[in-house]
Amino acid sequence: MTTEEKAPRDFIRQIIDEDNRTGKHGGRVHTRFPPEPNGFLHIGHAKSICINFGIAEEYGGKCNLRFDDTNPAKEEEIYVKSIIEDIKWLGFDWEDRLYFASDYFDQLYDYAVQLTKKGSAYIDEMSAEEISQYRGTLTTPGIESKYRNRPVEENLDLLERMKAGEFGDGEYVLRAKIDMAHPNMNMRDPVVYRILHATHHNTGDKWCIYPLYDWAHGLEDSIENITHSICSLEFEDHRPLYDWFLDELGVYHPQQIEFARLNLTYTVMSKRKLLELVEDGHVNGWDDPRLPTLTGLKRRGYSPSAIRSFCGRIGVAKVHSTVDIEFLEHCLRDDLNKTSPRFMGVLHPLKLVIENYPEDEVEEFDAINNPEDPSAGTRKVPFSRVLYIEKDDFMEDPPKKFYRLAPGREVRFRYAYFITCKEAIKEDGEVTELRCIVDLDTKGGDAPDGRKVKSTLHWVSAEHAVDAEARLYDRLFTVPNPLGEKDADFKDLINPDSSEVLRSCKVEPGVKDLKPFDRFQFERLGYFCVDPDTTSENLVLNRTVGLRDEWAKIQKQQKAQR
Repeated sequence: MTTEEKAPRDFIRQIIDEDNRTGKHGGRVHTRFPPEPNGFLHIGHAKSICINFGIAEEYGGKCNLRFDDTNPAKEEEIYVKSIIEDIKWLGFDWEDRLYFASDYFDQLYDYAVQLTKKGSAYIDEMSAEEISQYRGTLTTPGIESKYRNRPVEENLDLLERMKAGEFGDGEYVLRAKIDMAHPNMNMRDPVVYRILHATHHNTGDKWCIYPLYDWAHGLEDSIENITHSICSLEFEDHRPLYDWFLDELGVYHPQQIEFARLNLTYTVMSKRKLLELVEDGHVNGWDDPRLPTLTGLKRRGYSPSAIRSFCGRIGVAKVHSTVDIEFLEHCLRDDLNKTSPRFMGVLHPLKLVIENYPEDEVEEFDAINNPEDPSAGTRKVPFSRVLYIEKDDFMEDPPKKFYRLAPGREVRFRYAYFITCKEAIKEDGEVTELRCIVDLDTKGGDAPDGRKVKSTLHWVSAEHAVDAEARLYDRLFTVPNPLGEKDADFKDLINPDSSEVLRSCKVEPGVKDLKPFDRFQFERLGYFCVDPDTTSENLVLNRTVGLRDEWAKIQKQQKAQR
């Protein structure tokens, strides 16, 4: 894969540059992307994917894909499969380096035995609630468990019996013995292993004790000889704990580097919140096109290259910030404008009859497939006596700056002729049909006498039109920060108009030849893609994004002001 844009020398790359200059890690660069298989990936994960895989590619190194599957109560095989598909869809390849935390369960347990033998871990009988109470607060030290000084041999015996399945869930845990007065709460004797009688998606029922994430994560990096363990900023406070584990065990020590995660306006980026939206039926599954999940963005019509470009252009920082969703849409338009074939389609059809055009005649006009790509060529578009246009392209009594079709008004029909409206036919007060005439001397869309018109409209031949269902999507929430509104449940801020379905659309015949997930532009209407719900009887289209680029407009205004 080739990256779309040259990555700036952010602080992570500066660290790696210095490591390579000094010979640290022997000049190796080996990263990893470590998702937990407890949900679907979203665009925030895409940022991490692009950083880890992108840096490995840039430095001629390697990047592993590793599933941190330490909690079988929340993890499922469906998530594993979706994550693999999403990363491949983004265009990245881990070659033969697909790993699971569960691949290392034996080694992680041996490490736990080693820590216990050293007197640096102990078996605790307190409940989860008691352990939490004993931890103290940010301003008060914790209280040591009365089991903290249990003899080493007793700890080893209980640990082995935990592994053998002699106890029930929650009866015992293995805790690291560090410092209950440590200012970092993560260092106050954290739990290392807990009893959990649950079937694991990868190991089945082999284990009834499972390592905690904090125990497994840094050790997995060590086992895989990762050089640069690149994490999001919330793991910064966990780094001293990872370092303590590695130092106590005397094993290889990767270098952890934290960056600020991606926040995006008008959406939520928490897997727990996204799961809530899915399970409560506020959206139609993880691939709902309104969600920021990669599978949802794919279904909506986002391209992998647009997402990679976005992740590259927002950069890497150490300070949390929120990116305007309009910038994501700008990156998307920038990509789709170059790559999407053009078609004509009518979402709200209004019948138009050309009275002076022969009833049985059909012409074909050459239409440009993509003005940004001359190699895309042209296509034939049928034209006949009866057409469909957009209802919004006609007004009986237009205001001053309305330049589209109106009684007595002449406009250009894209690729075809100049058309003049003569009459509007109504039923129950609503315009249902237009009667027009064509100037046959304007074939191809230009007048031989040089006269100009102020508007060009798109159209579809009624005889050749393909029926389609169009699903129009808007932002999922009504406010930029749905989790930041005081005294409001984020689900109450869902945009009731975030989804609209139009079932009487008319599109030019070439659209029916497209395959699910194919992206294209309806001229004047925006970018669309073919939804996988499409069947031979029902063509379903998703609107990806409109043509109007507010971000580009803002940037242009700011540039003019400078």
